[in-house]
Amino acid sequence: MMGHWFFRKAEIPLEVVILLIAALTMTTTGILLFPAGAGKLPYYENGLYGLLLFIFGLQTVAMGKTPFGDMCRSLPLIAIGLAIAASGIITCFIPDLLIWIPRAILFICFGPGGLVLLLRFLFSRDKFRAWVQFGGIFRHLAAGCSAVYLFSILAGLLLWKKDLVTVPMTACAVLAYGIALIYLSAVLAGIYRAYPKTEKREYLSGTDLPVDRAMILLTGVFMVLLGVLLVPVTLGMLPFSGSAQLGLLMVILAIQMLASGNTPIGAFPRSYAVVFCGLLFAFLGIVSCIIPGILVGQLTILIGILNILGGGIKLWGMAVPLLKQGNAPSGPVPPVLVKLSLSQFSLNLLSIMFGTSMLIPGIIPGQAIGMILALNGCVLLYLLRLLSIIDSISRTS
Repeated sequence: MMGHWFFRKAEIPLEVVILLIAALTMTTTGILLFPAGAGKLPYYENGLYGLLLFIFGLQTVAMGKTPFGDMCRSLPLIAIGLAIAASGIITCFIPDLLIWIPRAILFICFGPGGLVLLLRFLFSRDKFRAWVQFGGIFRHLAAGCSAVYLFSILAGLLLWKKDLVTVPMTACAVLAYGIALIYLSAVLAGIYRAYPKTEKREYLSGTDLPVDRAMILLTGVFMVLLGVLLVPVTLGMLPFSGSAQLGLLMVILAIQMLASGNTPIGAFPRSYAVVFCGLLFAFLGIVSCIIPGILVGQLTILIGILNILGGGIKLWGMAVPLLKQGNAPSGPVPPVLVKLSLSQFSLNLLSIMFGTSMLIPGIIPGQAIGMILALNGCVLLYLLRLLSIIDSISRTS
């Protein structure tokens, strides 16, 4: 029975997925701040800031949810979300490169953003008052939203004045914020199960950008930035946090697993087993972002093996149909499908090269690794373009 439940299909909307990642980030940070504040663990503040910025950028790009409320997803809004996510990626990778900018952006997102959301929530006719009148689970929704918005404002205050309270009190506040996010995510999951039509699925006008495409876009940006920044890093021109880089990559993999069942070794039905693995990946990634050096060796081996396995399995999957076809005649293949196959082949080959460089340090020069990662990101973005072209052809045919 337990095994049957563990492999049962899990229906988790993207909004709940992002809330769970944010909740895990806050609760893990709150717990780790106690030993870090006592000097028992190192603490990388930029890793936390970068991770939070990436989450804000993700929800803006994927759902149109901004720190100031829901907006219809447009090209300018997606560009803003990408800029926020990119600032988070750079903040994670390069300590203090952006100086005060990440903290300022987070203050705006948490402080004024939380205040605007709270006021809109309290004075909207179809939210706080309506939910309280409906009763039942909607009262829990009203309580969860109120708590999250209030803690968001508190987080903004703590970002504005870091010495406002002691480190243990800050840890308690962050931990409470995480618990409030867990509570809200559980309530939302219950509402979406009871009322499936309440889940919003808004895409760009004229162009679809589903969850998997949004993740391809963000992963492509991640790879390009990582590859470009690695070149001056290997030349000794910039400092670099390898721990936060691995941690953010693990969080990206976790979001893909939780949102759509896509894993580094292939796509699987989104079962509770996949959800558990996704949450485990996210936890390891969050710890690696916040506590420098603690999981570098383990995550390097894990990501290296996953890249080699994933690239090898997908290359084999592409080769088998060709081997079975043999010399049998076949009709003409549309050029866009040829380009798609070449892009997928290139991605898998680059994935194997990257994984090999992680498992065998020095086999590929540092500058070459940067070029491989940047090329990987460019191919991902090109793949996204090809998928958009295929969708357009499908709609017109």
